[in-house]
Amino acid sequence: MNALRKAQSAYRNDSQAIRTDRGTEYEAFARTTHRLKTAGTDPAARPVLAAALHENRRLWATLAADVASDANALPTDLRARILYLAEFTRRHSSLVLKGASRAPLLEINTAMMRGLRKKGEQT
Repeated sequence: MNALRKAQSAYRNDSQAIRTDRGTEYEAFARTTHRLKTAGTDPAARPVLAAALHENRRLWATLAADVASDANALPTDLRARILYLAEFTRRHSSLVLKGASRAPLLEINTAMMRGLRKKGEQT
């Protein structure tokens, strides 16, 4: 770690140091959704789009593994819906690479972010 990064780490806002699981999930969705949204559509931007789709798939695969765990405390119906969305995301990502719209992926991620934000405001 270089000196600048050490200084930034030492003087960062304390509120960043305390983050809930929900806040971490929100940030992961926000970062990934931004990458999906800003990836270009021309052939030169294809590697950037592919990387964004891969990141999104990894995010959803991680979420799917978490909700598939017996230790997950979410309600069964919510867990099933998240698993369905993870599978849809996996399949639709392949279609996006073939030219389909990425809008459904952006809509799903944005809805997840709204849900995470809403839940965060209730606690």
